[in-house]
Formats: sequence, structure tokens, C-alpha cells
Amino acid sequence: MITREIRLTAQIAGIPTLDHFTVAETEVDGEVLVRTDRIGLAATYLELMRADCTIPVPAWRPGQRVGVAAIGTVVRSDSPELEVGDLVQSMTGWSEYSAGPAGAYLRLDRDLFADPGHHLAQGPTAFHGMAEVAKVGEGDVVFVSGAAGGVGSLAGQIAKCLGASRVIGSAGSPAKVDWLVNELGFDAAFDYHDGPTADRLGELAPEGISVFFDVVGGEQYEGALRAARPGARFALCGSLSSQLGDAAQRFPHPDRAAAEAGGIELLPFSCRHTPDQIAAWREHFGRWLGEDRFVYPQTVVESGIEGVPQAFLSLLQGSYQGNVSVRLS
Repeated sequence: MITREIRLTAQIAGIPTLDHFTVAETEVDGEVLVRTDRIGLAATYLELMRADCTIPVPAWRPGQRVGVAAIGTVVRSDSPELEVGDLVQSMTGWSEYSAGPAGAYLRLDRDLFADPGHHLAQGPTAFHGMAEVAKVGEGDVVFVSGAAGGVGSLAGQIAKCLGASRVIGSAGSPAKVDWLVNELGFDAAFDYHDGPTADRLGELAPEGISVFFDVVGGEQYEGALRAARPGARFALCGSLSSQLGDAAQRFPHPDRAAAEAGGIELLPFSCRHTPDQIAAWREHFGRWLGEDRFVYPQTVVESGIEGVPQAFLSLLQGSYQGNVSVRLS
């Protein structure tokens, strides 16, 4: 059948625009045919669109469909492994329909979550970083930078569920600050535009932080260094503050000398996860939701396939809260 998909027109250097994407028609055929229902969006995908991509997986090339996480429904199957109506997850990305071997699709339990979009959560990154890298536990005072984003909004709640005594988040607007505290249960939050991070943490955590979960880098990392207790653990996940620079700027080397002087443990980690790590997240996520200890923070954008690039650019500009997905109309 003929379907529409979004392709990259040129690899990105600097700031992405709509000119980097185009809608194309293509024919899809295979053992299984799947209608795309929901497409996940994450800032990480920008790195895979760059010529100087530093992630150890193949970058997308001009003329290639953007292939990211998607949820869909099987509409035709010649395989005993999948039936018409099955809910499946794949990396088929920005397309209205996809087709391929049954093994390219993971069957999902429709009854596991109230909303199938929950399967697109950036939870494996947040859970692995908070529970297994930083090893958050009882009594920890935790600071999460970029806490209103897909990873940070989950990481802060995970810390609370693991026993942290206080969780503080940073965000980019007063509305997001209110959302973190009043909707997601953060103990405190601040707008990073309102002054130096070290000063804000000095007010909100006068005895110092013991854990820092960083997705921003830059000034917030420097401020966390000044506010950290001896022996603090820093789980370094990303550097959104410099995501539009060249490779060296996007992934700056942390100030290890200052960290060592303060007895701080720097723990950079990868966002590529094993099946065991994904299973650990889903087990805890489902249990915490069932116990009403967790809120799934998400923004769902309603759009046709042609609107997906704009939704992605809006995410990069900080227009959304939580985990972002596009529900195809």
C-alpha cells in the first residue's frame, strides 16, 4: 500500500528548521502491516540527525525516514506471531503505516497501562539513572535539572518512590515550576532564569544535595557542584543547555577536578538500555501507578503525519511538559 512518511532532507548543523524535513509517499509491503497510532518524541533524536552524531548508532541520512519509537495496531498479518488488532511497538518512526517481518514488532499488553502512550515513556533512562547509577535511597536530597522534560519529570518521582527525603527540580517557567510541585509531587522547584543555581539550591537545600540527576549541564551543573555534600553522586544524563552547538559543545567534559576536590562521584551513563533495564522500569512503573504513588507526565499532540516535524521542533523549544508523543489523526 502507499503511505506517507517524514524524511530528513539534510543532516542538521546548528538549529533545526522545518526545511530539514519533507513529506514523501512510499510503498510499504511485508509480512505484517501496521497502522501507526502514536509516535514518541525526545530531544535525543536531534543528535541522530546530525552529521557529527556522537551516539554510537548509525545517524539518519538525507532521504531516509526518521525512525523513532512508535506504537501501532496490526491491520494485516501473514505471521502466526501477530494477529490483526494486536498493539505493537517498533522503531518504524514517522510514518502513517509500516510493514516488515513480525520480528521487527514487539507485541504489547493492551491492559498493562490505561493509555498505550505510556509504553513510550522515557522511563528506562530515568529509572536506570536514578535507581541503578545514582542509587538513590532513604534520606537522599536530590536535585533534578530539566525536571519538566520527559526524563526529568520521571526521575524526580522515581527518587521520591525510592525514599528520597527531598526532591528539588529546575524548570524554565513559573508554570512548569508550579506543575512540578503541585502535580508531580516535587518538594520544591525553581525557574533557572531567576538567578544562579547555587544560590537557589542554597535556599532550598541548605544542608546540601546528595544526588544530582543532570540532563542540562552548563551553569546548573556548576551550581550543583557548589551545593553538593561531600560524597554526593552525580548521574550525568545529558546536556540540553548546549544541544545546538558542535560536538564538543554539545557534550562538554565535566569539571572533574572540582568534583574530586569536593569528594563528588561523577557517574555519566548511556541512554541505551538492556531488556532487563526496560523490564525493571515497567515493573516499578506499573506498581507505582497502581499504588497511586506516581503520575505519568505527558503531552499528547494531535496531528497528521505532516505535523510531526513541527511538534518535534516545539519540543526542542521547551513548549511541552513531560513525555511527548503525537497521536496521528
